[in-house]
Amino acid sequence: MNQIVVDVGITETRLAILENSELVELSIARKGSKRILGNVYMGRVVNVLPGMQAAFVDVGLDKNCFLYIKEVIDEKCDNIELDTNGPKCISKILKMGQEILVQIIREPIGSKGARLTTNITLPGRYLVLAPFNRGIGISRKIGNEKERERLKLEIEEIKPANMGVIVRTLAKGRETGDFKDDIKFLLRLWQKIDKKKKSAYAPQLIYKDFDLVSKTIRDIFNKEMHEFIINDYDTFSLGKDLIELISPHLNERILHYEDETDIFEKYDIERQIIRSLNRKIWLDSGGYIVIDSTEALTVIDVNTGKYVGNTSLEDTVYKINIESAAEIAKQLRLRDIGGIIIVDFIDMGKRKHKYEVIKALDKELKKDRTKTKIVGMTKLGLVELTRKKTRKKLEATLKKKCISCNGSGRVYSEQFFLNKIEKEVKRTINHTNCKSVEIKMHPNAVDSIKEEIRLVEEIENKTGIKINLVKNENLNYNALEVVRK
Repeated sequence: MNQIVVDVGITETRLAILENSELVELSIARKGSKRILGNVYMGRVVNVLPGMQAAFVDVGLDKNCFLYIKEVIDEKCDNIELDTNGPKCISKILKMGQEILVQIIREPIGSKGARLTTNITLPGRYLVLAPFNRGIGISRKIGNEKERERLKLEIEEIKPANMGVIVRTLAKGRETGDFKDDIKFLLRLWQKIDKKKKSAYAPQLIYKDFDLVSKTIRDIFNKEMHEFIINDYDTFSLGKDLIELISPHLNERILHYEDETDIFEKYDIERQIIRSLNRKIWLDSGGYIVIDSTEALTVIDVNTGKYVGNTSLEDTVYKINIESAAEIAKQLRLRDIGGIIIVDFIDMGKRKHKYEVIKALDKELKKDRTKTKIVGMTKLGLVELTRKKTRKKLEATLKKKCISCNGSGRVYSEQFFLNKIEKEVKRTINHTNCKSVEIKMHPNAVDSIKEEIRLVEEIENKTGIKINLVKNENLNYNALEVVRK
């Protein structure tokens, strides 16, 4: 069974995707944070870098955004990929102070600002409208050639003149009527954007993409998802209204969770989140994988651990590698690891076994909605992969650099603690008559949370439970003790 579980809290909304009760994706939208992926802005060019074939653009965010020349559409440059013509070409297209319409294609990560494109795309339920292109693209995940040909012919009949259309995976098996509704909606949306940009002064937001729950309903919720469970009634009602408009046949699959038990604990998600933050992941057989990351590179090491097999060494190694391939693919999705990935499988002697392991890894990676490519196996037996970066890794969202060890380790972030405190307060309401809770934590952890004291006060105001933060030097930074009064 495939499920989407949404935990709407006071400080953040968390959305989990489960496949047969296994957590495979987790998205978090924090109160007050800006979700900018997919947003369209009128930006101003603040610096052109001919040597890098790129430019910095101000769209009104904290940091200027990065625009590669290959992400710029302009008839003045016929071949922007050639290094010899690149610097000359970018100088013709972009000028200091120039105002251009851009879209966020990657959120800020670490010290890097957001990445932009001028090739605007507007996603609908089944189609994506590309106003500045003219072709027809079809999702790679629609593999049947007859279906691909059928979709292409149908889209050619309704495609707007001088615009491009990308057919999404959800379009498989749908009819022309569904596509016409999508096209009408997307054309109206583009007309609003086009009208607004003509009177806009940079930097300015032109179009804001859907919020986390609405975007999930539009992009992911389909007949293969058996349940969409939400613990907040207002969010549930909005979801019902949206699904009634775009896919009414799925309306009964959206459910309102009313149990007093925390929704993430009910579906065993909380435990799986903690597991996903571990450096070492144990496999069912007794083997394990170790995941280490830098800003641009992630290395995954496979080990036999406690598994010793019962036939030969080659067979033991092969079974561990096959099992780890599935776990690695799942961890890449769950942790949202992007960039260059190197996997050090245990060395195998048989060429057939090497092929089968790569095949197993490729099969599992096909479940990933983010573009992932297996580059191949090096002479040293290392498997190289690349996975598109669109946002921060899960670890960077739930943890931060430890101030006690100069960044060599990581500890839970303020937002993680605030969520834990909120859960403890709700347990207090549901299971006791207590009117206050005493939260004992490491002094540094208390100090960091007090920087977000307004959110603590908001939890108090909305629940009626008084929260007292108490410093305790004997506790580990990640530890939290609760005393109810």
